[in-house]
Amino acid sequence: MKTTTYKLLIFILIFSSCNKEDEIQLLDVISQQVTNLNAPQQGGSGDGPPTPISGEFTKFDFSSGSITNSENDWDIAFRGTSIIVNGGDSLGTADEPSRTGNAATYIASGTLGSIRQIDTNLLKQDSTDGYAIATGSGNGWYTYAGPPTYLINPTPGKILVFRTSDGKYAKVEILSYYKDSPATPDYRFSESRYYTFNYVYQPNEGLSSF
Repeated sequence: MKTTTYKLLIFILIFSSCNKEDEIQLLDVISQQVTNLNAPQQGGSGDGPPTPISGEFTKFDFSSGSITNSENDWDIAFRGTSIIVNGGDSLGTADEPSRTGNAATYIASGTLGSIRQIDTNLLKQDSTDGYAIATGSGNGWYTYAGPPTYLINPTPGKILVFRTSDGKYAKVEILSYYKDSPATPDYRFSESRYYTFNYVYQPNEGLSSF
């Protein structure tokens, strides 16, 4: 009887130990703010006739939380008001980076805190027909005020949701398009093409919630 009890106890201890080894340790969800990410652009609309848009995109990697020059390890990239993903196909404009990942995106309505679950059915990739985040005032993440202020402002309640290049998830709220995020930017003095945004990154593979 004692022998049977000891064997049962040893089995329970071994089983418990194996279960602990098999437990997956989840990484913490990351919440950060990026300030003054510069997204220069040449060409486009200005004081004179429009000229072809060019200039390198500024690439960003959610896993490192930083700008990167890598040809492959990037998730999203910025040039002027355009935001592209590392997934799909190039639109064919000058200086676009090659898409080597599986990133995708959609725009959700709400707040950064209220978007808790990714709707994978809404995810889109860039294509030869257009960027997944549409360009132009009121079409994507921003609204252009026109005269007399000529300001580009993030549209309230628009959250950019991303699948990263390696299949994880992130969400972004753009706060400002002007250097140092002035409370009342002035197109005559405020430098544009400097993004400030909050983001939340889910580093755990297979999890599509925050």
